[in-house]
Amino acid sequence: MYENNNNNNNNNNDRLITNSSTSYEHYAHIALDYISRSRNNLAKFEKKCVYQVNETAIAAAECLKRGGKILICGNGGSASDALHIAAELVGRFKMERRGLCCITLNENISSITAIGNDYGYDKVFSRQLEAFAAPGDLFIGISTSGSSKNIINAFYRAKELNLKTVGFCGIDGGEMKRQNLCDILLAVPSAETSRIQEMHILAGHIVCKLIEEILFSGDNNQNE
Repeated sequence: MYENNNNNNNNNNDRLITNSSTSYEHYAHIALDYISRSRNNLAKFEKKCVYQVNETAIAAAECLKRGGKILICGNGGSASDALHIAAELVGRFKMERRGLCCITLNENISSITAIGNDYGYDKVFSRQLEAFAAPGDLFIGISTSGSSKNIINAFYRAKELNLKTVGFCGIDGGEMKRQNLCDILLAVPSAETSRIQEMHILAGHIVCKLIEEILFSGDNNQNE
């Protein structure tokens, strides 16, 4: 009986190894397909979005040079992108240089919950713009759909406050485009949220790189 059980265990192990190998090939195929689709998305982004990325960097650099600040926000994954971009500017991207003023409006959970509770979630960003923004500042709103209500409200408020506005969105442009809310609209040529987010953070990195080049390329203390 013991030997039979041992043989059965060996057979089960063989099946597990076979299944594991098959699963590995299946998962590898999924991963390679995902990479291939990302590569195609990158090629489309390169053709259609380089001008908007450059214009965003120039607008941001000009704002910072005047002593202004960048205010940026998003929801969910886009909130993380906003935090990431702000961190690269306040800290550094590639160059050793002074910190750059970039405020993330989705960072302070106390403000967000207080404003959301008192005025509604749709106003969590527009209310903060009232508090922090000054004419000539730059507002960047990130929404893969281009239609997140609290982002759209923030754009309206930004216009009222005489801010320069930049929208990061997907191919449709959503309300950002339909309401003509953005001085610069970076619409990633994809309708898939994950693909849009991949290109948003790439755009953010390029913008940070270009800002450093525009403002500090004459410095000798660069760290590549």
